[in-house]
Formats: sequence, structure tokens, C-alpha cells
Amino acid sequence: MLQVAVLGSGRGSNFQAILDAIQRGTVPNVRVRVVISNNSSAGILEIARAHTIPAVHMSQRQFPDESTFVDTLLGTFRQHEVNFIVLAGYMKRLHPRIIAAFRNRIINIHPALLPKYGGEGMYGMHVHEAVVAHKEVVSGATVHIVDEEFDHGAVILQKRVAIDLGDTAEIVAAKVLKIEHEIYPQALRLFAEGAVTLTRNTVVTH
Repeated sequence: MLQVAVLGSGRGSNFQAILDAIQRGTVPNVRVRVVISNNSSAGILEIARAHTIPAVHMSQRQFPDESTFVDTLLGTFRQHEVNFIVLAGYMKRLHPRIIAAFRNRIINIHPALLPKYGGEGMYGMHVHEAVVAHKEVVSGATVHIVDEEFDHGAVILQKRVAIDLGDTAEIVAAKVLKIEHEIYPQALRLFAEGAVTLTRNTVVTH
């Protein structure tokens, strides 16, 4: 069973989509053990509390140095018996020690068709604004494994959505978010079913 920690900084709509899928039974063998946010007022924490899931505000600013923060974060994962991490709008880069401790067991969703429109600075509306500025006719979302580079790890799932002439960045964002809510639970289900094999940074699903 996947014992999951969810990390997020915002309203938590992808987390809610995952919870809904778990409750419907379409994502079996997954239990969310803890939700962690660097933002004390994040909606994702309120969603967790509403579902009686431990909700923890943890920011590096609360600690004297980065090493202590990372130690505490890893300790929280151990406390809640976490064996898998889901990033759901987490606006902080994970420390290499965390990535090493959970190698190939951390996933993220990005609001574009990676490798396009990924990398440092490419998050949220910045992505959709870039897509519109480049007059793309399709965009989409990508679930990928997290490694030490921004938006670089092996792709698990992608789904495309058409962009119509005159679509604003806000319209594109809404279209892509709908896709995100579809494929993130699907990707988690693949891991829970043991249907993901990673070979030389290439994902095979079966």
C-alpha cells in the first residue's frame, strides 16, 4: 500500500481530486497519511483537516537552518510511515536529501506538456501565459517523477487539450486544471498497482 504524504502550497484542488478518487474506490491501496504545507493559510491544509488527515504547517523559516528543516521533514515522514510523496502545487524545491531518501517515489504534476514550458520560473500562470504568447494550439498536463532538476524526471502520464483562437491564459489554465484532476489520480493508481517500472529514466506502465 502507498502511504502518502502530500505537499502543497495553495488551495489543494489536485489533492481534493485525489481524495475524491480514493473515496470512489478508483485509486485503491492508497492512504494519505499526512499533508504538509509551507503556507499556514493554504487551502490544502483545510481540506486535510476536513478529512481528519494530519495537517502540518512546516516552513524553512521556522528553523535555524536548512539542515534542521530537512531533518524535521524527514522525521515527519518517518513518524507517519510515509513511503511515497505527492507534490500538489508545492512551491518549494525539494532538498536533494529528500529526493535521495524517496528516489523514484516522488511525483509532481506540471501544467504543460513537458519538456516544453518547464524549468525554473515555469509555474502557475507563468506557464499558461507563455503557452498563449507562443500561440500554441495544444497544451496539457504532465505527471512526472521528481528528481534534482526542475520538471525533469521521467514522465508517467500526459494528456493534451486543445487551445482555441482567442483563449486567454486564464481560459487555458482552466482547461489544463481539468486535465490535471483526471490524470493525477490515474498516475497514483498506476503506482499503487505496481504498474510502473523505471528503467534508465524511462517509465514503462503495464
